[in-house]
Amino acid sequence: MVPEFGAFLTQTKSAYIKEANHTFHPPSKVVSFNEQLQSNDGLLVSYVADAEKTTYEDMLTQIAEVSKEWKNKLNNGERLLLGSIGKLWFNKEGKLQFEPANQENYLTTSFGLSSCVSPIITREQLKEEVVALEEEIPFIITPEKREKNQFRSYLKYAAVVLLGVSVGLSGFKVFKDNKFNSQLAQQTAQKEVSKNIEEATFFDTTPLELPALNLKARVLASTEEAIETPNTMTYYIIAGAFKVKENADKKITALQRKGYNASYIGVNKFGFHVVSFENFTDSNDAVNYLRKIKRTESSDAWLFQQ
Repeated sequence: MVPEFGAFLTQTKSAYIKEANHTFHPPSKVVSFNEQLQSNDGLLVSYVADAEKTTYEDMLTQIAEVSKEWKNKLNNGERLLLGSIGKLWFNKEGKLQFEPANQENYLTTSFGLSSCVSPIITREQLKEEVVALEEEIPFIITPEKREKNQFRSYLKYAAVVLLGVSVGLSGFKVFKDNKFNSQLAQQTAQKEVSKNIEEATFFDTTPLELPALNLKARVLASTEEAIETPNTMTYYIIAGAFKVKENADKKITALQRKGYNASYIGVNKFGFHVVSFENFTDSNDAVNYLRKIKRTESSDAWLFQQ
């Protein structure tokens, strides 16, 4: 409210749509003017006085002067422009008119919202139209159309042939891929077998223990013969067989560090370098030591006699 001039009022307006241009407008406040309300409610004067850091009486005097100046402009036929609020003027009948600027939305809950335009939603009805035409128009096959239909039949046959060729090519590709994967698996398996052979044992432990037991039986059966004939047989507790000599030497060094009397026996008939934990001239000692090694060091150890 502007003292001695009038009051600017606001009224909430709901969101609406302009169908002419398909524009959506958010909720807002509409500004109007009432020249009958000229009494001072103190709100405007107090607010401006606080903003300008002056007294209430001084600001009331300044606003009264501004109101007088506005009235003089209107009486002289001029239009009073009030920024983003609107404009005032007297019409031909001498009545005061007010037109809001509508540039600002004074509704705080709609802050950041602006009007937007949405195009008309068009729905396709082609399918319904085609169905209606098929029901209304009879379908007649002329000779020319038969030729076209025959050509379409040829196209169908060509499509079937192309489909068969593509399926055949796909099957051949799958067959080649499976064959390649099979060869790759075989090569991988061969590499794994070669790796295991390097550390595998090539002598059956069962036949090696049997001569030891037979030797013990012969000693018990004929003590004199055993004494007269010296035992030159050597029994080795095998730790492993290696394809590369350097690996065999590394194994010997590692076992010697553990306190074993490891030694290099030589190359077997398969071309592998054999390493032993210990060697004995007595079969019983060799068998007992083998059992100990299997329990404590290596379950893959085995007995070899030479």
